[in-house]
Amino acid sequence: MLPQELFEQALHIHDPWFIKDMEFDPNSKRLDIHIDFHKGSVFYYESKEDNVQGNFKAYDTQVKEWRHLNFFEHECYLHARVPRIKINKEKIRLIKPPWSGLSNGFTLLFEALIIQLASHMPVNTVRKIINESNDKIWAMLERYITKALGNNDYSHLRAVGMDETSRRTGHDYITLFVDLFKRRTVFIAAGKDHETVKSFVEDVRAHNGTPDKIMDVSCDMSPGFIKGIKAYLPKAEITFDRYHIMKIINTAVDEVRKQELKDQDILKGNRYIFLKNEKNLTQKQIQTRKELSLSKLNLKSIRALHIRENFQEIYKASTEEEFEKLLRKWYFWATHSRLEPVKAAAYTIKNHWDGVLQWKKSSINNGLLEALNSLVQAAKAKARGFRNIRYFKIVAFLVTGKLDFTQFNKHYLPT
Repeated sequence: MLPQELFEQALHIHDPWFIKDMEFDPNSKRLDIHIDFHKGSVFYYESKEDNVQGNFKAYDTQVKEWRHLNFFEHECYLHARVPRIKINKEKIRLIKPPWSGLSNGFTLLFEALIIQLASHMPVNTVRKIINESNDKIWAMLERYITKALGNNDYSHLRAVGMDETSRRTGHDYITLFVDLFKRRTVFIAAGKDHETVKSFVEDVRAHNGTPDKIMDVSCDMSPGFIKGIKAYLPKAEITFDRYHIMKIINTAVDEVRKQELKDQDILKGNRYIFLKNEKNLTQKQIQTRKELSLSKLNLKSIRALHIRENFQEIYKASTEEEFEKLLRKWYFWATHSRLEPVKAAAYTIKNHWDGVLQWKKSSINNGLLEALNSLVQAAKAKARGFRNIRYFKIVAFLVTGKLDFTQFNKHYLPT
């Protein structure tokens, strides 16, 4: 088999295309493959925008170049005379070769590689591996994500989780909307107010969805989220996310510890004993906790810890009636604890009572969203932050969107 024929098979190049020439430069570590088409060939072209489809002969050609997968350690580039066709008296269109990717200058195989790499490592690391600019990589990823999102269908959407995250601490918030049944991010909006819900609803409608069919929303107690859900998702019942409620109570327990630490040196260095569940403690921490629990010490922090643990037990209730009964008992205990931070947390829960009870009816929570958020945060940490929200959204969709890139790149292998 001739080298040209071997590479034609490897590159999936078929009639009317053929490899005309190859140049290999070991000094510059570069392989250039020149592709042409047979004289008199016709090319299929279809366009809804132009309202045309059929086979056309070349009107003229343009020389194009594409970066391809490396040939061992050598960079590989494809070059071709690409035909332009005349679809009518006024319009001329460029034929897209079968190996050409969505981006200008990359092959489909090379783009599939970039997506796989960027799904598992920072873009800056990908840049060093493939020797391409960050801007070209970001632009390519954005093009794929935009196209994949455009094909999404949200007619099935019934239960949604929403949560905000930040590009960096205290700055540039974005809100993620997650399909809790299909376990994927479906929309990302800048900010964390009620307008994010409005933007989400508009996107749902644009993707064949019906906002009134969304019956359950899991979120935290953000006033902006609550306002947005009531205004734009009026049929949805709000479930206040269990994980965020626990954050409120944990914060209260930690505040009790901080206040007591001023008078109780024994609490120094033991913060995580009060924040972690007992099953996650080390043997040393378990022993320390037993010592701190001695009745003669009568530590407020231990009382607060017991109140937190009791709240966690409520979620093991077998019926809605039992759940509400236990919650009322807990509320009475917490509000009569004489621990001001704990009382404040209990009043917050009381002010959002229906949404807390709704958990037992809907059994939905943002545990999935928390897991997705952790993936985003891990990617953010590896990349040492993103320059702007645009990049942040690209990474968030890439790692949590479960987007189907195979629709337009058969070489992509979903992970």
